[in-house]
Amino acid sequence: MNESPAPAKMKHELGLLDGTMLVAGSMIGSGIFIVSADIIRRVGSSGWLISTWVITGFMTLTVALSYGELSAMFPKAGGQYIYLKEAYNKFVAFLYGWSFFAVIQTGTIAAVGVAFSKFMAYLYQPVSETNILFSINYWGDKVLNISAAQLVSIALIFLLTFINTKGVKSGKLIQTTFTLTKLLSLFGLIVFGFWAFKSEVWNANWSNAWNIHSLNADGSFGSNLTIDMALGAIAIAMVGTIFSSDAWNNVTFIAGEMKNPKKDVALSLFFGTLIVTVIYVSANVMYTAVLPLHDIATAERDRVAVAASQVIFGGIGTMIIALMIMISTFGCNNGLILAGARVYYSMAKDGLFFKRTGTLNKAGVPEFGLWIQAIVASILCLSGEYGNLLDMISFVAVMFYVLTIIGIFILRKKRPEIERPYKAFAYPVLPAIYVIMGLAFCLLLIIYKPEYTWPGLIVVLIGIPLYFISQRNVKNEEETPATI
Repeated sequence: MNESPAPAKMKHELGLLDGTMLVAGSMIGSGIFIVSADIIRRVGSSGWLISTWVITGFMTLTVALSYGELSAMFPKAGGQYIYLKEAYNKFVAFLYGWSFFAVIQTGTIAAVGVAFSKFMAYLYQPVSETNILFSINYWGDKVLNISAAQLVSIALIFLLTFINTKGVKSGKLIQTTFTLTKLLSLFGLIVFGFWAFKSEVWNANWSNAWNIHSLNADGSFGSNLTIDMALGAIAIAMVGTIFSSDAWNNVTFIAGEMKNPKKDVALSLFFGTLIVTVIYVSANVMYTAVLPLHDIATAERDRVAVAASQVIFGGIGTMIIALMIMISTFGCNNGLILAGARVYYSMAKDGLFFKRTGTLNKAGVPEFGLWIQAIVASILCLSGEYGNLLDMISFVAVMFYVLTIIGIFILRKKRPEIERPYKAFAYPVLPAIYVIMGLAFCLLLIIYKPEYTWPGLIVVLIGIPLYFISQRNVKNEEETPATI
């Protein structure tokens, strides 16, 4: 009698360096090259530009250090989904997993893919977003334009998805190589930027560094903002910095493939977020050393790094940044694609996602989950709605981060017997500080930028009926007698 082959298992092939590169590589996409323009338009001063990045960096480091306790307690594939399930219940975990699939991960993959195409157009203009290949009429007079940039981004997503179906070793090779390359490139840009230091620009930018005011349409700065308006402006400005610093938790999703997850996931979170925070803050200080605030705020298409590079390197600067962003977004999307499918895999194991997503291919990876993630991200690329989705990602992501950190307090009471090889740094002070800062950020967005919040809440709420539908299907399967 022939025995059936043993089911495929995830392979423990990722070490500390791989985990750190996944954290850093998933965080650094195109945001650091772009979002500072919008921040300056909101806050209007160098001091608050840097403070916005420092506050976000502090929040990211704090939440990452706190996540170390959870990752050591539950070293399984799925990361944040598992933590929410253990601290609360399947319902809360599903709402996160659904939001992750519908908006957070797939929307980010789409946006990063299109960013790759946009900067590729500097080297090869036919792939530009302005090159409309064809249009589709729908709902009467509405037109959906399909550009070359969108098709290139979809090709990139499918290429990286295919590579990651061949095993985690293939994905980690791309991730480590491209992340090291972009870290060295960013470090080089910062060093050359300070080498091109312009004292007159620096002095002008930092003469009134802490006056917070908005930028008028003519390029002049408005009057100082009141305290409540200033807080709102900072919160809105942080939408960009938080999005640029997000995806740091991707390493928790692949804990089941780490060689020593109880130790290395926590260390990867710390080293990865620290490296990126230092680079982000340094890059923005460098911007203020070579570009007047007005030039940062009015950079063409918000491409601050391109403007800075032109000052530093001259005419070839645009090409240098284009190459850097292509490398950055390529590696970033690889990390997002590699890690995301592990969440759907864990959901499927709990009967909360497509059943087939809970199976592994011969290479030990959730291939079906990788492909449905690619399809949804590609649809978002074609829809052109990825930009609107990104406005609400920061709100939804922080909301679930806050719930997860509160989960540490819950689990200390609820499950004190579980081994904790690593405990949240400075507990309970730092986790409590993050919860307060996260809630303040979400509240300020609700007050001052509700359009950034209610679409995200709608996506989360859509998950409620979907959860009960999934539970009904599970119950029906359990009640159906097995056939021989």
